[in-house]
Amino acid sequence: MVKTFIDDSFLLHNGFALSLYHEYARKVPVYDYHCHLPAEYIAENRQFRNVTEAWLYQDHYKWRAMRANGIDERFITGPGTDLEKFKAWAVTVPYTIRNPLYHWTHMELKTCFGVDDKLLGPENADDIYAACSARLQTDELRVRSILKKMRVRVVCTTDDPVDELEHHNKIASDTSFDIRVVPSFRPDRALQIETPVRFNDWVEKLGEITGLCVDSYPSFIEAISKRHDYFHENGCRISDHGLEYPFCVEHTRDEVCKIFNKARSGKEIAAEDARIFKSAVMKECVRMDSEKGWAMQLHLGVLRNTNTRFMNMIGPDSGFDSMGDFNISVPLVRFLDQFDKKKSLPRTVLYNINPRDNESVASIIGSFQEGPVPGKIQLGPGWWFNDTKDGMLKQMNTLSNLGLLSRFIGMTTDSRSFFSFVRHDYFRRILCSMIGEDVERGELPGDIQILGKTARDICYNNAEYYFGIC
Repeated sequence: MVKTFIDDSFLLHNGFALSLYHEYARKVPVYDYHCHLPAEYIAENRQFRNVTEAWLYQDHYKWRAMRANGIDERFITGPGTDLEKFKAWAVTVPYTIRNPLYHWTHMELKTCFGVDDKLLGPENADDIYAACSARLQTDELRVRSILKKMRVRVVCTTDDPVDELEHHNKIASDTSFDIRVVPSFRPDRALQIETPVRFNDWVEKLGEITGLCVDSYPSFIEAISKRHDYFHENGCRISDHGLEYPFCVEHTRDEVCKIFNKARSGKEIAAEDARIFKSAVMKECVRMDSEKGWAMQLHLGVLRNTNTRFMNMIGPDSGFDSMGDFNISVPLVRFLDQFDKKKSLPRTVLYNINPRDNESVASIIGSFQEGPVPGKIQLGPGWWFNDTKDGMLKQMNTLSNLGLLSRFIGMTTDSRSFFSFVRHDYFRRILCSMIGEDVERGELPGDIQILGKTARDICYNNAEYYFGIC
């Protein structure tokens, strides 16, 4: 037996922080406005076979740590058994000290599985595997019960425009389930014109699902618009775009049409032509969002699939992406300004993957704020490589210095795991600790009601108001 690690005072270092968390932040529900959870699992109320399927499948955070710990790929994404893979993770966990994975792992074990008297390691891997897998065979840890256990109110998944959304429709039609699960419109593949084979495959699917002959750039935009309408009819109110940097290159309609026709004929597209095309498509997508009153999310700066050998072997989204060092400030200003000039800039959440850009992006959003929406342009939460304690604090300190932390829309999981909602609790504890330390130093008034409202707003209320999905 060891002293409980994740207890009521975890990450809360003074009395004010404890009160702020337990009386205010902890009590509000979870509003997860960006994640990669499969709606199919929610629709069917999936029951996982074992803890490896529930906890390790698709979790590239854990995969990266296991590789860094020298684990053979056989026991990560390869043909190893689920028990072998869990044991490989258990071997790795003690080496994740000071990585957020160490905290998240034990928070998930405590919150989801009731394991709070053990630190996961190779010596107890068999027992914890058996205990957690047994719990997963009960109704208490079916997918929908997990969401309720974690007090989730809204889940926004990430969906390609060619998705049929049949699982979202099934969830929405079930009146016994009161958690909102809505799609987000992610048209990244509409921009991948520099890879004509993949682009043309997607365009064919777009034509099939819309019933249109997509043989020109105008019909291409018409088809995307038709899917945008369909998503709106099915509850979508948020778009999402993963970009290296904002595309805002001057172009003519004729140029874009020629580039589209060239790609449809299977020819290679030059880098500058690709930027022109992406600028044109993004302009149309933002127009659609603005006309429908959607919010727009821009995830900026990721270097994707950096390891060619592993990309060829196991594919994308496997833990081989990295922070980029793209120059995003000038193109971001141009991108936002072109819509602001026409008063058509939608509510926008800007996520930067490289923390060196925190101050730049935070200063830029201040140039495009406008009533009546408080915090119309948001500095997105610490994301991906930045959803660490240090990353969250850097993001919130930057926003505090250059904007309005009180209008911040708070945390989101950006995850494929149903157990990752503990990250909201992690964020809430860090937020309350930060404010509590300011109070202790005399830098903020010790008024629990004023600061309690601020904490509640950041943890839930601001997102509810901002996105309007509830």
